Amino acid sequence: MRTTAESTEIAASGTPAVELSLVVPIFNEEESVAPLIARIVEAMTGYAAPWELILVDDGSTDATLAVAREALGRPGLDLHVVALQRNFGQTAAMQAGITQARGRLIATLDGDLQNDPKDIPAMVSELERRELDLLVGWRQNRRDGLLLRKVPSFIANRLIGRITGVRLHDYGCSLKVYRATVIKQVKLMGEMHRFIPAWVAGVVPSSRIGEMPVTHHARQHGVSKYGISRTFRVILDLLSVMFFMRFRARPGHFFGSLGLGLGALSAVILAYLSVEKFILGNDIGTRPLFIIGVMLFLSAVQLITTGILAEMIARTYSRDDSSVSYIVRDVYSGEQPNS
Repeated sequence: MRTTAESTEIAASGTPAVELSLVVPIFNEEESVAPLIARIVEAMTGYAAPWELILVDDGSTDATLAVAREALGRPGLDLHVVALQRNFGQTAAMQAGITQARGRLIATLDGDLQNDPKDIPAMVSELERRELDLLVGWRQNRRDGLLLRKVPSFIANRLIGRITGVRLHDYGCSLKVYRATVIKQVKLMGEMHRFIPAWVAGVVPSSRIGEMPVTHHARQHGVSKYGISRTFRVILDLLSVMFFMRFRARPGHFFGSLGLGLGALSAVILAYLSVEKFILGNDIGTRPLFIIGVMLFLSAVQLITTGILAEMIARTYSRDDSSVSYIVRDVYSGEQPNS
């Protein structure tokens, strides 16, 4: 079912040439690219509407780009290969593909053959049936190592759900289906692709975000790009997400609240010491409490001024938010109809 915004856009421009865009970031996956394309074509054979495949090469140092370009002339495949100038990370590569996508709906998946493209048509139908803006895959039977992948992911999913308020079982699954009008309102930066549902919840109600079980395969080629160190990055990213979700439009409230708290504590300490000095006549120059009171006062002034500067920067950024986190070197297209 199309939304009002989608119907208005279609009425203005006619039936869209592409109904569904498949976006796949790839990095050093030369052995996986050809099987991936074959699986996608096989999975989408019965899909009635026009669709396209967008492969985003994230600065691979092996033959990944060359293998991907070999499929450009494949009959029945509307393929576009976006080559980034260097390795910018999965989030930037995903953003580049979403920007390039022409479909009314956009599906994303990993390029390591662990996501199954056969789930995509069912996910599209489920998203339309439930009138969702984002449908997230849930890897119930995940084929990854217990200690290095499953346990950290379980902890991260619980933390993300508790802090963001978007309750999902599997934030890290790259297999997702979006409405293009929604996901293109979200700017992905850093390594924030794990938190896409949280970012989407910033532009639509969380009730329009859902999940469904999907198939997950063990990695067949290459090596994983993630390790146990990812857990620490997730924690840092989670703190950033929490800050942005609550204080992105008003960072001065965050820094100002801390500054006022420290300022109040400093005022109490200095008032007490003033009584000691001017009423009781005691010496306070060498007392540690005096130094603490002065340091708290200086910290309060610094935090409040930081909040004011943050407000100014946030307002300037919101007026000029046209920067991107990637550089495209080339875009290769194979204009072959697939439906």
